Amino acid sequence: MPDFSRIKDSDFLPAFAAGMAEQLREVKAITDNPAPPNFENTTLALEQSGALLLRVRQTFTNLNASNSDDALDKLDAEIQPRLAAHKDAINLDPALFARVDRIYKDRSHLLLDPESFQLMMRQHHIMVSAGAQLPEAAKTRLRACNTEIAELMARFRLSLLKANNDSAVVVDDLSQLDGLSPSEIATAAAAAGQRGLKGKWLLVLTNTTTQPMLAELRDRALRERLYHAVVNRGVGGADDTTATIARLLRVRAERAKLLGFPNHAAAMLAEETAGTPAAVDAMLRALTPPVRAAAMREQAALQQFIDKQAAAAGGHGVKLEAWDWDFYAGQLRKAAYDYDDAEAAPYFEINRVLQDGVFYAAHELYGLSFHERTDLPVYNPDVRVFEVFGADNKPLALFLADYYARSNKQGGAWMDNFVDQSHLLGLLPVIVNNLNVPKPQPGEPVLLSFDDVRGMFHEFGHALHGMLSDVQYRSLSGTNTPNDFVEYPSQFNEMWAREPAVLAHYAHHYKTGAPIPDALFRKIIAAQNFNQGYAYMERLEASTIDMALHETSAAQAPAAKDIGAFEDAALRRTGLLLAAVPTRYHASYFRHIFGDEYSAGYYAYTWSEVLARDTGEWVHQHGGLTRANGEVLRAKILSRGRTQEPHDLFKAFYGREPEVGPLLDYYGLQPAPAAAHETAPAKQAPTSN
Repeated sequence: MPDFSRIKDSDFLPAFAAGMAEQLREVKAITDNPAPPNFENTTLALEQSGALLLRVRQTFTNLNASNSDDALDKLDAEIQPRLAAHKDAINLDPALFARVDRIYKDRSHLLLDPESFQLMMRQHHIMVSAGAQLPEAAKTRLRACNTEIAELMARFRLSLLKANNDSAVVVDDLSQLDGLSPSEIATAAAAAGQRGLKGKWLLVLTNTTTQPMLAELRDRALRERLYHAVVNRGVGGADDTTATIARLLRVRAERAKLLGFPNHAAAMLAEETAGTPAAVDAMLRALTPPVRAAAMREQAALQQFIDKQAAAAGGHGVKLEAWDWDFYAGQLRKAAYDYDDAEAAPYFEINRVLQDGVFYAAHELYGLSFHERTDLPVYNPDVRVFEVFGADNKPLALFLADYYARSNKQGGAWMDNFVDQSHLLGLLPVIVNNLNVPKPQPGEPVLLSFDDVRGMFHEFGHALHGMLSDVQYRSLSGTNTPNDFVEYPSQFNEMWAREPAVLAHYAHHYKTGAPIPDALFRKIIAAQNFNQGYAYMERLEASTIDMALHETSAAQAPAAKDIGAFEDAALRRTGLLLAAVPTRYHASYFRHIFGDEYSAGYYAYTWSEVLARDTGEWVHQHGGLTRANGEVLRAKILSRGRTQEPHDLFKAFYGREPEVGPLLDYYGLQPAPAAAHETAPAKQAPTSN
């Protein structure tokens, strides 16, 4: 674990420089070796290169995401193009590729174990995909594209961070905050005070379109103002991101063409479990009809509820709009199930959820135990550290829990590694989970919504994928898998949040310690499928926008001013345009695809969840929360990283191709019987370049 007490912002630039220089020396030693290329002097040597640079990059990336400042933001914009150029210097090195290619061509004669063979194959594929076989003129242009893409992504992240802060909604009248809890109002006052807005309140935006406060605020005008502040983030003004997006789409498309692909989506999908854009589009088409039908049923039910409520008061109901949905859905859920999050929140105290829920499920399934460490330096006082031990009581990993929102922390929830597991390098993993739960005032408890609880389990599923890794090579370990597979263990782990045996173990009242009443327990379970047409549709919308934007050529990519219209056209074409159901992200604040590495990959959450719900069904068929089931999952999936291609890992575990039926059942979105067992598309062969 990095010693954060000794790390200064000014250390990073020289550390990056040293790491890049060291790796270039290591690569030169490989290419200068007069001995014929073999696994040890080329494949293994390349795998071991860059250890210093990786350590610097992982530390910097994590700190810049969760504990940033102006210096780190500036350095990010400066260093990303240099890292892209450094990566190109290695992947496009003709002497290095000649050695890697020689080993690849001799692969049928190599006596390698399966993991070593996979490492050799991955190295060759990565270099070919990076352009190693291109003529020199094309390589020169490719390097320029990679550098510009890195610059544009860094610019997008910085602009979006500013847009999030600048778009926060200022409230002058306390009465407008009716519906918020005292703790939320105090947090809004504190946020305003930090910006010198005395006597005001500031509603800070979260990453997605739907904001938690839209479900609580009774003032409809404020809800509408908050909604428009969200969806207009990054559109025009000093924080505009659309010009960056438009240019990024064109350069990505040009790079794909250089590499022999028709568009960026095809280039990215060649590396994923899905294989092709056609496979993704087929999966989205299979899910759209039942999801849209469910959302429309929910919309009709909400409008009826609004009208009935208004009629009882002697008035006329408003037309349901996007900023109304969560507000009325919460009321309808309470009326239908006599349940709302506020009723359940006292049973979801954050530490109890962590210790007796998240950690408990991991112990029951995998035999893990967790011991808090207070002797290790952390990068922020809010961060907690746990040492993780296996069933044999041997140290397995360090786990960092960073759950509170901060103004210098990116939005959303995520997992990352400070250290990857590797037997070759003798490394145990150091894993971090991040959420953005509002930090309470001193002395106040942290009571979670069930969505936050599910988020904790989700991110810990990623953590388990990293912690339980048991492989030789760092580049194949843990979550170093395709995006549409990396979300599979996390989505699977979500199921334990609502599993009766686990929920009953952690859901205890924070004051009395009393277990959650059976009646409330049943209402929570019953309410989980409520509004799932809406929830799943907003995800399908975002996936569709991502794919449509990245299936364009450079000539077809929309201009900055046309991006909004392009999104609407893509949703209308696929039957996903419903005004009252907003997409989870619009392009202008879609960090996953323009600031991170999920371009043409947001579908991965849905693809992975098909695998996750199939796995959940398998677990229930085999006895539920048992060590035996955990050991099967650990042996066949969680410990394997990418030592075998993910599609093959899943099929070997599940025994057949993935099916969408269990996912639809999980959310109560069952289609007509004829489509109930429609299969998700099988992996297709990657497009050749």
